[in-house]
Amino acid sequence: MGTTVPRHVAIIMDGNGRWAHARDLPRIEGHKAGADSVREAVRTCREIGVEVLTLYGFSTENWRRPRDEVETLMSLLHRYALEERRELLDQRIRVRVLGQPWRLPKIVRKALDELCTASGARPHAMTLNLALSYGGRSEIVDAARAIAEDVRGGRMRPDDVDEAAFAARLQTAGQPDPDLLIRTSGEMRLSNFLLWQVAYTEIVVVDTLWPDFRRADLIAAIEEYGRRSRRFGGVPSQEG
Repeated sequence: MGTTVPRHVAIIMDGNGRWAHARDLPRIEGHKAGADSVREAVRTCREIGVEVLTLYGFSTENWRRPRDEVETLMSLLHRYALEERRELLDQRIRVRVLGQPWRLPKIVRKALDELCTASGARPHAMTLNLALSYGGRSEIVDAARAIAEDVRGGRMRPDDVDEAAFAARLQTAGQPDPDLLIRTSGEMRLSNFLLWQVAYTEIVVVDTLWPDFRRADLIAAIEEYGRRSRRFGGVPSQEG
């Protein structure tokens, strides 16, 4: 690529329901169509050298959706873990689950656990984070609780609590924060996704609905990222 490749790309995959509605199809058909976009995003990021790709697959709030829709999403997740396993392993992609995997159906947890274990047992070229039953606020609360327990247990002092200590207790510990956050379908909100980690992330919102999001759309978003000047809250340069 002729532009800077971000180390960590995060994607809020939005618009499956609207894609289906526009075609007079059930919402679940949009989720099924979105699986192809997941596959293409993973392949493209691996090809161009992205180190970490985080996909927002299912939020803690999504459990409130209609039962048949949730069951379909769980079925698609199970199928993904089984059908994509060989390619993910061959491409040296390590898979990790962020969120509350214990809330997922047992059959889904088993398939994901086996995939994460197998992919983590060998050297990897890219990490794929699947955010499932994930909520940014819950993650922050869990990190705060862990610090409180360490302070109460005498393993650290209140004065030791800083940003590094907090980040070390997040589920993304050891990974770079996202350089680029892409949200499809034109919605302008974070939806409780990686709230701590995206403090200085560049955000690109595209109107494309997730089932229509393809390699060209991803490359275009990365090129937009490459045109920006990241200052992390510092004073703009004379050139900027």
